[in-house]
Amino acid sequence: MCNFCDVLHQPNRSVSIVALVGVYLCAAAACGWSLPPVLGRCRHCSLVCHSSPSSRWGFGLRRYCRLHLCCAAAQPTPAPPKAPNKHPLKIPCALTDLAGLRPQINSEIMLIRSVGTYLAVIRQFSVAAARTDTVAASSSGGGDTLGRRLLSLVYPKRSAVVAINKWMEEGHAPPRKYQLNRIVRELRKDKRYKHALEVCEWMTLQKDIKLVAGDYAVHLDLITKVRGLNSAEKFFEDLPDRMRGRQTCSALLHAYVQNNLVNKAEALMLKMSECDFLRNPLPYNHMISLYISNGKLEKVLKIIQELKMNTSPDVITFNLWLTACALKNDVESAERVLLELKKAKIDPDWLTYSTLTNLYIKNASLEKAGSTVKEMENRTYRKTRVAYSSLLSLHTNMGNKDDVNRIWKKMKASFRKMNDNEYICMISSLVKLGDFAGAEDLYREWESVSGTNDVRVSNVLLASYINQDQMEIAENFCNEIVQKGVIPSYTTWELFTWGYLKRKNVEKFLDYFGKAISSVKKWSPNQLLVQQAFKIIEEQAHTEGAEELLAILKNAGHVNTNIYNLFLQTYVTAGKMPLIVTERMKKDDVKLDEETHRLLNLTRKMCVSDVSRISS
Repeated sequence: MCNFCDVLHQPNRSVSIVALVGVYLCAAAACGWSLPPVLGRCRHCSLVCHSSPSSRWGFGLRRYCRLHLCCAAAQPTPAPPKAPNKHPLKIPCALTDLAGLRPQINSEIMLIRSVGTYLAVIRQFSVAAARTDTVAASSSGGGDTLGRRLLSLVYPKRSAVVAINKWMEEGHAPPRKYQLNRIVRELRKDKRYKHALEVCEWMTLQKDIKLVAGDYAVHLDLITKVRGLNSAEKFFEDLPDRMRGRQTCSALLHAYVQNNLVNKAEALMLKMSECDFLRNPLPYNHMISLYISNGKLEKVLKIIQELKMNTSPDVITFNLWLTACALKNDVESAERVLLELKKAKIDPDWLTYSTLTNLYIKNASLEKAGSTVKEMENRTYRKTRVAYSSLLSLHTNMGNKDDVNRIWKKMKASFRKMNDNEYICMISSLVKLGDFAGAEDLYREWESVSGTNDVRVSNVLLASYINQDQMEIAENFCNEIVQKGVIPSYTTWELFTWGYLKRKNVEKFLDYFGKAISSVKKWSPNQLLVQQAFKIIEEQAHTEGAEELLAILKNAGHVNTNIYNLFLQTYVTAGKMPLIVTERMKKDDVKLDEETHRLLNLTRKMCVSDVSRISS
């Protein structure tokens, strides 16, 4: 029983009861000079005082205030009734050897000869305990650690190597390999690939750190993400032969899959097969994913059959297989895959049933979809948080508004705060279900709890206004979010462009289209948008609009023969002849085809256009 906190502690390495000259102290109380004040009654003057543990000391079961401490030390204090000792205590040897300290402990009383010696012992023990607590806090992550320093390097320009060297210069022990691997794992989880790569490169320079093939596989993956595929290939070629094994080859294969290089991936798979590196499903899963992304679904079944000859498929293999069946809209094959998965005694995960539910919804099998979505929900936990958003989307597509609201309430009860992606998913669900008032209320809630100003959330509500042809409300909403600090994106301006295209308002959609192009460094051409824009302009014989649209596309670096042909067609419809088109096409390095010559011949017979704005 500790004489300070009156709590019976279980002795262990971190917290123990120590007998200090007749006074039992736990590790917390021994260094508790700053413990919070407590009420205590002095046994000499019988006064209850609001004092701290450092201002009163307990001898046996008696407590004394600082005023009567010396008086208490001058006379023996009767010991408490003897109780069975469940946890026998041992006095540390370091305390028994202290000069001037000779405790006499018997079954009934404990005497203190010198208060000064007693206080010195307490101080010495307090310092030792404080040091122990500091070390424990550092090891448990409560203090300054190398991991905390590296994770705090938010900006990529800061160097992880400098942070490690500074840590060692301050007198800390060199970090061990398992500590650095843990730091690399956390950095990768936070997508801090540059700093993770710097830690890996620092490890390769340390002679006392022995790296294995798995370490080099992680290193190669980080090089791919930070410096590109060519650097990753060179790193692989420079590896020692003993390190170019299954794990590093799988990492290189993953790099090829990420860069969508089918031929290189197939060649590497052939070499891995020759070296007998295909004894687990990971490389095959990479290839199945590559074939699915490239639409080569006929090769998926072949690679799965090859997988079964060398190893056993895992749940990821079956999920990819189901995805291929869903893309082919093959319900029967998907159900056979599910049966095979169960026969292999592999537990399906939430993604398995999510894929099946999507397939059933697509084929209007709502009864089967209801069954699979329940199975999916049974496999959705806090650790699989992304599955909740998938549940919201599936119930929305099934038209289950009550279930959508139920899942959202369940999410709020499970997590302290919803992130932006979850708000986007829920607002989109409410819009699809026609609950626009609910979507607006939820958006206001997001504004009040989130300080990210993520324009993607605003774009969901903006799109709902534009799809309802409420362009004035949409413009007011856009002005409102801009005043609140939200920065419009390309998608924002593109939504307005489509909205005014539907209204066939040439001036407005050209204005917003120009804003959309100028909001990005490099524009990825939207062929459908360009063709629709020229179609509306041609219907109105709007030659000025055609000139302005051509100028916008030219500034975006997207002019070709087809664009000029659409431009000329507008002039043909308007019955006018454009100026110096051939010279402009030559300057833009655009070739003339048969259609271009035909259109030019038609316009030569027409009157000259009176267009003041011609791109130079």
